[in-house]
Amino acid sequence: MKLQSLKKQNHELANINNQITQLESVVKRIDSDRFSEKLTGIDLFPLKPTIIDIFQINMGKMCNQVCAHCHVDAGPDRKEIMTKETLQQCLDAIERSQIKTVDLTGGAPEMNPNFRWFVEEAYKLGCKVMVRCNLTIIVANKKYYDLPEFYKKHEVEVVSSLPFYNAKKTDSQRGDGVFERSIRALQMLNEVGYGKEGTGLILNLVYNPSGAFMPPEQEGLQRQFKRKLKADFDIEFNELFAITNIPISRFLDFLVASGNFDDYMTRLVEAFNPMAAKGVMCRNTISIGWDGYLFDCDFNQMLDLKVAVKESLHVKDFNKELLEGRNIIVNEHCYGCTAGSGSSCGGETA
Repeated sequence: MKLQSLKKQNHELANINNQITQLESVVKRIDSDRFSEKLTGIDLFPLKPTIIDIFQINMGKMCNQVCAHCHVDAGPDRKEIMTKETLQQCLDAIERSQIKTVDLTGGAPEMNPNFRWFVEEAYKLGCKVMVRCNLTIIVANKKYYDLPEFYKKHEVEVVSSLPFYNAKKTDSQRGDGVFERSIRALQMLNEVGYGKEGTGLILNLVYNPSGAFMPPEQEGLQRQFKRKLKADFDIEFNELFAITNIPISRFLDFLVASGNFDDYMTRLVEAFNPMAAKGVMCRNTISIGWDGYLFDCDFNQMLDLKVAVKESLHVKDFNKELLEGRNIIVNEHCYGCTAGSGSSCGGETA
């Protein structure tokens, strides 16, 4: 399966305004409340942060994969990469604000030429560093083969994408041969102690549905993954996070092209959970784009919905006090994080 990013295709949904228009239009078609009205009904609007204790940094949109569901529209043809100057500004903000958890994402964050330097510097600051790894990057090229050892040395928590425990579903979402390469990468991580009891080296997996449906119950799915991966490949891991696909970018394109957009949004709206809304990740996380601009979450970042604090729009002007008092920007895509048991970068929220 060879795909190009929406941007490379000059696709109409590469235009962010078109995505927002599609989302707002579908809510009208299915005769639903706006998401902000849902929050008003549970006395949660405007949505406010609790505390900022996680820095989630998008190190660039370049990736060695082109996944069918990708909300970042990442791929080998994307050249947006965070510069060393901006990475240093992130480190400065982390040190000033005493943020203790740094969550690195992309694209494939490892493809940023300053990735290892940044991990080393964040580690020196005493931060817990998390890396959202697509797994195949570890076996993509010899220069990445030592990533498991590098992660171990710096006590990096590895959060790995694996749509399913068999090749058919995984490859249909992420590309031909991805499952086989992912299994090899997981085995390499296990070999250095990741996912093994007593090592303290955390290896978590991420499940995304392969179609227009919500994820099943996380705990039961985790048991299935643990049983199958151990039996078939002798692979061990710590936890599995079940994440709902957010209807933006390439997943939005899939929903529209397959005729599932209205039905999917109806499912999300009908499954709105007030408890999940209270636990959304934007309340304790700040998202930093590859160019240094600040967003309430990774999804707002992809829709270019910057934080509502004009004095602290960029990481070089990071002001924790002002940002913790801001109103979080919401729109119709937010139904994805508040449906059912909720969805965040750490899985269920309710």
